[in-house]
Amino acid sequence: MQSNSERMNALRDFVPTARSKDWELVVAGQRVQIIKKDAQKGGVLQFGTEVIASQDGSIAALLGASPGASTAAPIMLTVLKKCFAEKLPEWDAKLKAMIPSYGQTLANNPDLCAELRDKTTKILQLTEV
Repeated sequence: MQSNSERMNALRDFVPTARSKDWELVVAGQRVQIIKKDAQKGGVLQFGTEVIASQDGSIAALLGASPGASTAAPIMLTVLKKCFAEKLPEWDAKLKAMIPSYGQTLANNPDLCAELRDKTTKILQLTEV
């Protein structure tokens, strides 16, 4: 762990005028690793992320590694399924409008995959390689 002096020196690479008295260290987040019950081993360390939710769907939590952009959308869809299952039929059209591949596996639908890649390439003005 860095000392306060070391942190301030690192900060000054970006904010040369930074003064210790103007800054407060706060914990931004903490990683929680998943340990699953196992009949033979007692507990097994799990990698990745997992959404857990109360039975009534009133609260959900994300455990494990911090999600990045590639996992954020699927994780949020899992929360919707676990906490708002009764609303999903009502939201189906909106979800499909926002996520054209919603409910489908692109690996099993190469035409849709190509269509969405073309659309994304145009919208983001990417150069095809």
